Amino acid sequence: MRWFLIFWAGPIVFLGGWYWLSYYDMNFGIFMLTRQVHDLTFQLYGEALGIPPESIPPLVARAIAVDSLVVFAILGFRKRQSIIAWWKARQLNSSSDLASKESLSSAP
Repeated sequence: MRWFLIFWAGPIVFLGGWYWLSYYDMNFGIFMLTRQVHDLTFQLYGEALGIPPESIPPLVARAIAVDSLVVFAILGFRKRQSIIAWWKARQLNSSSDLASKESLSSAP
């Protein structure tokens, strides 16, 4: 499961880091992090897809959000027994706290 999360989060962190650094032209002397490469990359993708380049980043963000929901749904499904146990314990503690508050409120 750990490797699954690493292989999911790794490309997202890499893409997000590249996008943020190249968008603000924080290149540290590395050509791939320049704003020119940023603009050229989205221009090429825009021409290949037939859409304006400025509409690509929101599409990528939406795809990352959907993929993240799928990953967390898989994790939730695999950990459903421990999540159910945690939820029942939480509900039990909540009801016992409520009962003790009721008994204190009826004290003289």
